[in-house]
Amino acid sequence: MQRKIGVIGGSGVYQIEGLQDAAWTVVETPWGAPSDEILTGTLGGVPMCFLPRHGRGHVHLPTEVPFRANIDALKRLGCTDLIAVSAVGSLREDFAPGDMVVLDQFIDRTCARPASFFGEGCVAHVSLADPVCAALSEACARALQPTGATVHRGGTYLAIEGPQFSTRAESNLYRSWGCDVIGMTAMPEARLAREAELCYASVAMVTDYDCWHEGHGAVDVAQVIAVLTRNAGTAKAMIAGLPGLLGATRAPCPCGCDRALDHAVMTAPDRRDRATLARLDAVAGRVLG
Repeated sequence: MQRKIGVIGGSGVYQIEGLQDAAWTVVETPWGAPSDEILTGTLGGVPMCFLPRHGRGHVHLPTEVPFRANIDALKRLGCTDLIAVSAVGSLREDFAPGDMVVLDQFIDRTCARPASFFGEGCVAHVSLADPVCAALSEACARALQPTGATVHRGGTYLAIEGPQFSTRAESNLYRSWGCDVIGMTAMPEARLAREAELCYASVAMVTDYDCWHEGHGAVDVAQVIAVLTRNAGTAKAMIAGLPGLLGATRAPCPCGCDRALDHAVMTAPDRRDRATLARLDAVAGRVLG
């Protein structure tokens, strides 16, 4: 099977450098317009798609990001593997600004975002016990090694609604839960990627210590941007290394990400809403016909 790598860039990562035959492509979806046009091309002989999560110029609040349209558009373009990059605050002393975290778990505290492609006449329940693709996450960790950055393999991301940063009481509460980093965009993105049967890996760029750390003040946007600039270079180097590690062809996912809907759809075929089925053509067409 042909591999096609999709990249969703977070704060500080707004493009992929070195793409051959690069072009910005308009993609229409049943869920509205994605965050921006999608940059397509090839890198190391592997087709790539890049979508800036907040739009070029950073125009979307976290709550305003059209998550369903973004995932649908990347799936519609043929992406098989999806790497998400995001900026985060650290909830641990040893996860320092400038570090990279290859995430493996999430706690979702968002409350104002559609979290599923399903509903309105077609019900499905996918497993999210292991919300990222272990194989793709391992490739990301390996691609980060040559950068010289401190890389943490595994970490729990606490997703908040935003756009305000957390209070000190909230920050300490999330630390008591055992969370490692905090951000505003990984959810419902990871949920939707699973529903769309995409292998999904999430790499977090630590920019600050949130507001819990006694030796650091509250989150300062100017300082965050300075760290983001350094981290963005590391993230771009990781992306550049992925085609060589992953290759141009792929076997079925060893984690089963590409078969997540095999037994997920609960609604009887004769009770499924036709309009809903039409909206699901890209993300769930494999099982819905």
